[in-house]
Amino acid sequence: MDIDIIAKALKELGHPTRLTIFKSIIRAGYQGIAVGGLQEQLAIPGSTLSHHISSLASAGLLSQRREGRTLYCVAEYDKLKAVIGFLQDECCIDEVEFSATASNK
Repeated sequence: MDIDIIAKALKELGHPTRLTIFKSIIRAGYQGIAVGGLQEQLAIPGSTLSHHISSLASAGLLSQRREGRTLYCVAEYDKLKAVIGFLQDECCIDEVEFSATASNK
């Protein structure tokens, strides 16, 4: 995945309020959570919540769907897995195996 896309996702998750919102959304599972329920749960003013949801959506971390008059936020789990995978795939990649260096001494 492109490093700029990963950086944008991590930037948006780096804000404490957005991270709290996203945590609530991923806990809700694949059905998502109603924006009104999210607002009530987190006690965040509607305009503030809307701003943060918009930022998370622009990073591709969540999508929204409407059912009647209710707007739901749903985590984009594939994007989340890609961001986490990007970091995991790089873990210790440049590390020299200890036994190989010890045997060369």
